Amino acid sequence: MEELRFGQNPMLEAQKLANESVDKQKRYMQIKEILKGRKMTAKEIAVEMSDRGYIPFSERNFTSPRLTELCQKGEVEPIGKKKCAYTGKLVTVFRLREEN
Repeated sequence: MEELRFGQNPMLEAQKLANESVDKQKRYMQIKEILKGRKMTAKEIAVEMSDRGYIPFSERNFTSPRLTELCQKGEVEPIGKKKCAYTGKLVTVFRLREEN
C-alpha cells in the first residue's frame, strides 16, 4: 500500500485518471448520434448507449459529464425537465443545439 502525502487526495487522483482514460471525442459522437432528432435525459441516453454496446451498462455517469461538456461547447442544450422513468426524479432533458 502506498503511503499518502500531506494534502494528497486519492479519490481526486483516481477520478482524474478515469477521466483521462475516456475517449471523449468518441463518446461525444455517440451521444450526438443518439440525440439526433430526439429529446432525451442523461439516463435515457445511457440506456440507449448500453443497448448499442457503446458502454457496459446503463449508468448515467457514462453520459452526464460528456453532456455537460457538450453543453459548454454549445453543441447540446438543456430544454426542460421531466420525471425520469427510471428514478422517478425530476431530471433535465437535452437535445442537439442544431435542431432549433
